[in-house]
Amino acid sequence: MTQWFYIADLAGVAVFAIAGTLLAFRKQMDGFGVVVLASVTAIGGGTTRDLILDVPVFWLHDPTYFLVILIAAMGTIMWLRFKAYIPLNRLLIADALGIAFFTVLGAEKALNAGMSPVIAVIMGTMTAVFGGMLRDVLARDIPLVLKSELYATTCIAGAIVFVIIQPYSPNIGMAAAMITTLALRLGAIRYHWSLTVFKEHR
Repeated sequence: MTQWFYIADLAGVAVFAIAGTLLAFRKQMDGFGVVVLASVTAIGGGTTRDLILDVPVFWLHDPTYFLVILIAAMGTIMWLRFKAYIPLNRLLIADALGIAFFTVLGAEKALNAGMSPVIAVIMGTMTAVFGGMLRDVLARDIPLVLKSELYATTCIAGAIVFVIIQPYSPNIGMAAAMITTLALRLGAIRYHWSLTVFKEHR
């Protein structure tokens, strides 16, 4: 089971690195900007989580993560050489895949560290959204987490599904949580779902 979570972690890093590279392309950044944005997106949330949980930062003793970031970024750059434009929805879909992976991984790591289910949900959400938030701030965009469409809420829902099912079947819990997060986020992108709090005044 640990091996599956490690593979999922690397997959999440790759997807978020692609999302960071796509945004760097949209912002016409240079090579250094691409590496910075891809790296911050891919490991920013997990790094923050580990520091809060007071556990070893996951990438310090495993260079595989940076190798995955580099390969994902370079592969995206090579693909973009054949495309003059990348639609915004591709970036949003890549980001949605990333948060689906990282919601589960963050919640699982918190549970393994002895945290309560409530803290696991918070850590899962933080792992999923914080890297993207740092990416958007560096790129001078409004962070997706602050926009009206469902974003962090989808991670909360996925993490809750995971902590409920995980004690009975970790594999099913992992799959169900990822599907929940991804389906809600893609639905929010497609249908502009939101949790309206304030009424519009005209």
